[in-house]
Amino acid sequence: MAQAAAHGQAQEEALAPVAHAAEGHQQHPLKVYFVVWGWLFVLSACSYLVDYIGIQGHLRWSLILIFMVLKAALIVAVFMHMAWERLALAYAILLPPIAVLVFVTIMVVESDHTLLSRMVYFGQ
Repeated sequence: MAQAAAHGQAQEEALAPVAHAAEGHQQHPLKVYFVVWGWLFVLSACSYLVDYIGIQGHLRWSLILIFMVLKAALIVAVFMHMAWERLALAYAILLPPIAVLVFVTIMVVESDHTLLSRMVYFGQ
């Protein structure tokens, strides 16, 4: 009887890591979240400073977009746990928006060419 109890306890100890992994909980240190919140605060402050200082033109919009993309990347990487996902899943989620941005850039360049050719051939 004692041997059966010892064998049962040994099985429970052997299966404990498997049971813990099956729960699906992954605990990250709180320091990671606090650091990300700090960076989000700093990036938001920089974004507001661009308007407060009064920067105008393409530089203003470029800085605002850069800060926006950095904040979005931090949120996706840490709070949506993409930094800890498999590479294939990260590609499946991140590549389509990147492809859309590339195609939008191509359309913007093409629209400038179309506008220029219309102005040349049809006048103003």
